[in-house]
Amino acid sequence: MKEDVLVARGLRKAYGDRVAVHEVSLELRAGEVLGLLGPNGAGKSTTVGMICGLTVPDAGTVTLSGSVSLASDQAGYKRRIGLVPQDIALYEELPARMNVELFGNLYGMAPELLKRRADEVLAMVGLSDRAKDKPSTFSGGMKRRLNIACALVHDPEIILLDEPTAGVDPQSRNAIFDNLEMLKRAGKALIYTTHYMEEAERLADRLVIIDHGRVVASGTQAQLFALLPAAQTLHIEIDGEPDDLALQGLRGVTRVGQRLDVSVADIGRDAGAVLAALAQRGVRVRGLASARATLEDVFLQLTGRALRD
Repeated sequence: MKEDVLVARGLRKAYGDRVAVHEVSLELRAGEVLGLLGPNGAGKSTTVGMICGLTVPDAGTVTLSGSVSLASDQAGYKRRIGLVPQDIALYEELPARMNVELFGNLYGMAPELLKRRADEVLAMVGLSDRAKDKPSTFSGGMKRRLNIACALVHDPEIILLDEPTAGVDPQSRNAIFDNLEMLKRAGKALIYTTHYMEEAERLADRLVIIDHGRVVASGTQAQLFALLPAAQTLHIEIDGEPDDLALQGLRGVTRVGQRLDVSVADIGRDAGAVLAALAQRGVRVRGLASARATLEDVFLQLTGRALRD
């Protein structure tokens, strides 16, 4: 078990009568990506703001490596964290390299170290050849990648990314994924918020799902899939259309024309029993396919399907 490098306990934040975050707790380990998921307005960005020190919590604590907190060492705490905010935070009329160096200077980096790190992070995000150009001339994806470079220049051990791929093209999105996976291999700890379930499935080692300011589930993807009534589906093509009597007693069956969709917990364990039950009822099977549940299925099961504004 890897060491927890960040532990948040009982975070709470209210704005007037509206409680944005209520008793949120989470842990982050070295070399891990923790996915933070939730509908619009669930409290994800507020939670990230409290963790990085931009938002003061009404209650709760965040500590790094067991002892460092904003209260005990504000400067030391913030030096260990890099933030990629949801809204792009760049000086549009300053060259890309000057943007990176500006952020490094805010952390008090020595000139020679800053020069080397600026070269490294610009190369990492694929912007070395645009270092002298202004962000005002960049595409949305390039600005996102420059924002990541600015967050990494001081070499933080913990990186918070609040929807870093919003509005970017597939090429930039894949480049960002490659960067994050490289950081993970280097032992960095990342918190990643997103609305894209496929991103969380690809990147996250563990997930925390927030709704209405509360943690509704947390764990590995396998642990979250186990919360579903059925994690997998058998799609069975049949001859003819059997009557309801022939299907009576079969659990989790939905008939769609000449196809039966059967919800099961484990295909390897349950498929044989389903096929045997159909044979006993005189239902002839022509084809069989299977599909597993997705993270989106888990998300909707836990947070509902109602629209969020």
